[in-house]
Amino acid sequence: MINRLAAPLLALPRPAKRLLALAVDAALCLLCVWLAFSFRYEQWVTLRGVQWSAPVMAVVLALPLFVVFGLYRAIFRYAGSAALMAIVRACTVFGLGYALMFSIVGVKGVPRTVGILAPLLLFLAIAGCRMFARYWLGGLYMSALHRKALPQVVIYGAGGAGLQLAAALAQSREMMLCAFVDDAAHLQGNTLNGVRIHSVEWLEQNAAKQGITDVLLAMPSASHLRRVEILNRLLPLHLHVRTLPAMADLANGRVQVNDLLEVDIEDLLGRDPVAPVADLLHKHIRSQVVLVTGAGGSIGSELCRQIVQLSPSVLLLVDLSEYALYAVHQELEELAPEVRVIPLLASVCDARRLREIMHAWRPDTVYHAAAYKHVPLVEHNPIEGVRNNAIGTLTAAQVAMECKVRRFVLVSTDKAVRPTNIMGASKRLAEMALQGLAQQSTETCFSMVRFGNVLGSSGSVVPLFRRQIEAGGPITLTHADITRYFMTIPEAAQLVIQAGAMAWGGDVFVLDMGNPVRIIDLARRLVELSGRTVRDEATPEGDIELHITGLRPGEKLYEELLIGNNAMPTVHPRVMKAHENCPPWEELWRQFDVLKATLESSDVPALKAALEQMLAGYQPHVEVVDWVHMEQHRVRDAISPLVAKERVVSGGNSASPIVVAA
Repeated sequence: MINRLAAPLLALPRPAKRLLALAVDAALCLLCVWLAFSFRYEQWVTLRGVQWSAPVMAVVLALPLFVVFGLYRAIFRYAGSAALMAIVRACTVFGLGYALMFSIVGVKGVPRTVGILAPLLLFLAIAGCRMFARYWLGGLYMSALHRKALPQVVIYGAGGAGLQLAAALAQSREMMLCAFVDDAAHLQGNTLNGVRIHSVEWLEQNAAKQGITDVLLAMPSASHLRRVEILNRLLPLHLHVRTLPAMADLANGRVQVNDLLEVDIEDLLGRDPVAPVADLLHKHIRSQVVLVTGAGGSIGSELCRQIVQLSPSVLLLVDLSEYALYAVHQELEELAPEVRVIPLLASVCDARRLREIMHAWRPDTVYHAAAYKHVPLVEHNPIEGVRNNAIGTLTAAQVAMECKVRRFVLVSTDKAVRPTNIMGASKRLAEMALQGLAQQSTETCFSMVRFGNVLGSSGSVVPLFRRQIEAGGPITLTHADITRYFMTIPEAAQLVIQAGAMAWGGDVFVLDMGNPVRIIDLARRLVELSGRTVRDEATPEGDIELHITGLRPGEKLYEELLIGNNAMPTVHPRVMKAHENCPPWEELWRQFDVLKATLESSDVPALKAALEQMLAGYQPHVEVVDWVHMEQHRVRDAISPLVAKERVVSGGNSASPIVVAA
């Protein structure tokens, strides 16, 4: 009740507050004189006749003195020692005048002690009143200011999750809850824990006026389609949208503020996630030995998370990165302590080490996810990129065939289709290696899975864009018209597992990922969902600029999923497969021998020539941008003038003492 009275008091204009203070002080003067009479007579008295002169003179004398001494210039909620001293001075002068009038001179019918008691009581009353106002109004005012400075949030969803989230917000004091929004018409207009429930139309009309900054989606059971509809409707409001995970993912099923997440990147795809076929997931995993190369990477680690929940007898983790291997091993032991998970340091290019591992455990299935996948990085390091991606795959596949592994599944990429960069070319070579081995009579079934860009994986644009948004921009894009196919990490991992179950040998599997996404549209969507605006010609006052840097070496404007048009359906409604042309194994083996020789000599121009010969659709970047190759040329160009000068000085008859590295 007391807190409700404070808000209208704080809202009063300054003159009204001063008049109210004068009225309160006048009432205190009357009260204190009455108390002085009551104390003198030791009983509650009723003032009569001439006795009224005492309270009237108290008001007439006190209020002008209080005005003169500045008691009404001070803001009560900030009153401090200076205000207290002003009260002491004003009450002292009042006390002297009042005592002179009623105690020294005297008024018949008014006890002389009233002239002493009344000023003392008035000092205590005025000081106490000011202190009460300071702690009451001042605390509430600062609290109101603090609440106003907090993010002003709306909870979308007035169900159980929304109620729990509101309770968590009240405890955390990190955000100020303004309202609930719900689509259910029968809830709109009601209150939940004292907070009004509105329609989404109300939010659209009042978000700016109410200073709302954030929307918290408390709809963990809503369908993906419904969430996308809500996000599309909220985008024009430029509010920071966050969401709760599914109730099953919440600790103890209770909602906490730190459970709030940025909008799922799956919601940015504009399509429903591809659900797996349960029988395909279990078919070649349960109670079998499974090996994953590149187990510490973003795709490899998600593969391991999916596999370990399907109850293999043993899961072998192979990776060259010590820390990545350690991290994924620790995670999997906590996720499924009943499964035997073994971390193994190894390079996929090391046939001897792979042979030791496969001979020791005899895996039933190998999922080959080890690869360098960052396009510009591989373009600048082509020798190691081709050695790891192409020769490493060939080595791992041959060892698997020797050890009679039943299934070998390669994680490939849409960049392998008519590649224009070293990374895509190296992955197409990896595919051809498996297609060539599949031509032989072998007990190993080889298959490949082509991905689009995997949202949230290492090197993905989404984490990069989010970091750039948090830093205040700009967001860097290589081209305004660049498009990519996207899939989520769980979709990618499940596709790999299911492909192994559907393969007959030499198959290429691709996921129906819907329409390709314009990267610039994805960037704009991320900016808007963070509560910011894009700065462009239409909105020059926006928050985040989109900066076009130009295509990088080997980068394509768009990607393709299949080389030909011979896609066939599978038992999974959203997965297609194809058989693509590949040279006979003998010819392919000879070409790989040439490729290995160029890698051994670190001859980058010869490597690109070999790739052009092996890959009919390969369209390489014209320049050689290998860092080592460019540095060697820079040093040679710097030394050449010195060599020429030395020859001139020696008359051209003696060999130059300077040796130039080619």
